[in-house]
Amino acid sequence: MGIEAVVLKQYQNKVNQALKQFGDYAMPTTEGCLKTVRKALGMSGSQLAKRLGVTKGRISQAESAELTGSATLKSMHSLAQAMNCRFVYAVIPEKEIESVIRARAILKAKEQIKVASTQMALESQTLSEEQLAFEVERLATEIIEKMPSDLWNDE
Repeated sequence: MGIEAVVLKQYQNKVNQALKQFGDYAMPTTEGCLKTVRKALGMSGSQLAKRLGVTKGRISQAESAELTGSATLKSMHSLAQAMNCRFVYAVIPEKEIESVIRARAILKAKEQIKVASTQMALESQTLSEEQLAFEVERLATEIIEKMPSDLWNDE
């Protein structure tokens, strides 16, 4: 295994660890994290505003901005600190990263085999369903091993 493969595996392990830690976490969608934590602390909007040196209206705006997706990382961090919390954000895959890569490799393999199958059909040399499935699996495994730079190119 070359250095690039080792580094890739380290990244994959980090992402999978995040999935294990946060994969089941669901954002409080009706009020957002800021308001949920503030209420859990028993802190009013005015009290939080005073801690930050801003108006109560600014707190309402920040809580609304979180819900609409327009809050900045900086404002989220500041608000979290003012509530004696840490602000963290993460990009978590829906499933283990190897599964995401494998699904993409299978898609790419099917695309490549479709082109080859069309050419073979023109020459009256079609493969059986079993042979096609074997070739998709073989090619997908090869793609995963090589991790070509065009794996995520949409064509």
